[in-house]
Amino acid sequence: QVQLVESGGGSVQAGGSLRLSCAASGITYSRYCMGWFRQIPRKEREGVATIDDDGRTSYADSVKGRFTVSRDNAKNILYLQMNNLSPEDTAMYYCTAGPRAWWNACPTAEKLNYWGQGTQVTVSS
Repeated sequence: QVQLVESGGGSVQAGGSLRLSCAASGITYSRYCMGWFRQIPRKEREGVATIDDDGRTSYADSVKGRFTVSRDNAKNILYLQMNNLSPEDTAMYYCTAGPRAWWNACPTAEKLNYWGQGTQVTVSS
């Protein structure tokens, strides 16, 4: 059974940094995507970043140049390094995972099959 557990959220001032972690277990797919999406109250879920089993990444325009997604395949840990945070980044961040066909790129993170419970990121002015 796939389990995803996020950590690393918290409160920071604008311009600060956080690194989110997602400990994954139970993933049996040989080809799979992992990623992050965020949920802002009263707004649609927004895919933030994805990374596939070959290390290919994709980012939302709103975070390009500021966020970096990476994974430690040996430890099954997904990371999201978030730099130059702004209040617009305040949201609940969810780790996700799901299979991919070998010929397909990863979908946006909110479309992946498995979600974690989320970790709150709050950025103050």
